[in-house]
Amino acid sequence: MKKLAVLLSSFIVLTQSGYSQQTDSIPLPALPRNKFTVRQLQVPLTLTLMGLAASSNADGSIKNYIVRERNEHLPGFRTHIDNYLQYSPIAIVYGLDAMGIKAKNDFANRTAMLIKGELMMLTTVTLLKNTTNQLRPDGTDRSSFPSGHTAQAFATATFLSMEYKDRFPWMPYAAYGLASTVGMMRMANNRHYISDVLLGAGIGILSMKASYWTHQYKWGKKKTAKLIY
Repeated sequence: MKKLAVLLSSFIVLTQSGYSQQTDSIPLPALPRNKFTVRQLQVPLTLTLMGLAASSNADGSIKNYIVRERNEHLPGFRTHIDNYLQYSPIAIVYGLDAMGIKAKNDFANRTAMLIKGELMMLTTVTLLKNTTNQLRPDGTDRSSFPSGHTAQAFATATFLSMEYKDRFPWMPYAAYGLASTVGMMRMANNRHYISDVLLGAGIGILSMKASYWTHQYKWGKKKTAKLIY
């Protein structure tokens, strides 16, 4: 938990340094809604296809090769920070907004999109886990494919990116960097194969983006952006 607190503090400090360059006196028109474009499917579909391609259970498959390397070089590795880090982008969005560094959307619309994206992601992950019945690399149960932690991390990273990428262009890199860390930790903890992580990432991104694409903004009004020099 201390590591997570330090990480969140670093985000806030970095964001405040950018926010100090803002002016509160020059509002811009409301930002346009999030429109669907085929190009936005490129990353989640690529991750999904890579996850499916790497899902072979053959002894010589890439996923089993990575597990063998992990067991040889990191046999005793174990951390629980991934259990908390997967949700950290949500805390960052609401934390920054509460500090006055306003998100793209108001509280009601933002929360509605978050909930809808979460429901789509959780439903997809649960159905696939129950259908594929894949054994985890550590042999504990048969809910390996896809990685729920990774799907959660990439869904919330997309949420953070969508809310702050217009204000802070570096935010998507930071958000997806956090999500990627969760995915790597799931493999380092021997809880998931790389195929699980790749598919989970694709599902997480696509679920949250779909929530934004389909949102009708029936709750309140969207926030207006403020000019950043």
